[in-house]
Amino acid sequence: MLASSSALAAKVYKYTDKNGVVTYTDKVVRGAKVIEFKDRMVEKLDNRLKLQKLKHEAGETLLVKNELYAPVEVELSLSEVKNASFVPQKPIRWVLPPRSEIRLLTLAAKDPKQPLHYKTKLLHVLGNPKQSMKPYRYPLPWRGGPFRLTQGANGKFSHNTPKGRYAMDIAMPEGTPIIAARAGTVVSIENNQSGRGTHPSGNYVRILHEDGTMSVYLHLKRGSLKVREGQKVAQGALLALSGNTGNSTGPHLHFVVQRNVGFALQSIPFEFNQPIDRLPNFAGSQ
Repeated sequence: MLASSSALAAKVYKYTDKNGVVTYTDKVVRGAKVIEFKDRMVEKLDNRLKLQKLKHEAGETLLVKNELYAPVEVELSLSEVKNASFVPQKPIRWVLPPRSEIRLLTLAAKDPKQPLHYKTKLLHVLGNPKQSMKPYRYPLPWRGGPFRLTQGANGKFSHNTPKGRYAMDIAMPEGTPIIAARAGTVVSIENNQSGRGTHPSGNYVRILHEDGTMSVYLHLKRGSLKVREGQKVAQGALLALSGNTGNSTGPHLHFVVQRNVGFALQSIPFEFNQPIDRLPNFAGSQ
């Protein structure tokens, strides 16, 4: 489930010509600055999923608490087990509903006079892989334009990881209104990052849809979010303003649709309800 940083990165060269036009290319250009893209889908959700141990006369019970506004698939495994009964043969997998808690396992001591000993490992993936997707063509998630598609699906610059393979990058001026392309519940947000910051995603909004898919809006302007976690939003609702935060080489919106495909959160193909790949680029003139 982990990959080296070199496998997630690609070299891009940035330079400004004599007319002041900024260009990004994968070709070596004299005097150009090298920009390294990494997997830009980074969200710190670990502290929202908690494994708790409850000790009692019969032994120890392991509980998992999901504080997120989305279902989470978890896998619990044990190692270095000593003096324990009722140890599962295989890792336990379960899907926790949003804002819920579940007992995964209770262990008892074989010798009550000796302590239980074991180590736990809890893995988790956002989303419920058992849900069936519904056909949906996404309205454009912004107001204004038209704007230019600068990187599409399987883009060699940075759309080459499972989480972002089918993402779309659309160049637009900072401050462009970003709207919900589909109704759903706001699952997680980031609103306080400035510049490149510490998260490749920059400021973002993640929305869970009724069929288990999730749309994510990245690189938003700091302090511009208009929604909160747990809020239900309608299609067309104002989410935030576009920005240039995180792993971003210029003002744009990174839009991606994802789902849990079976203990793996991955981007999935989607369609807008109108073409954007041939639109003129008015981003520099507004």
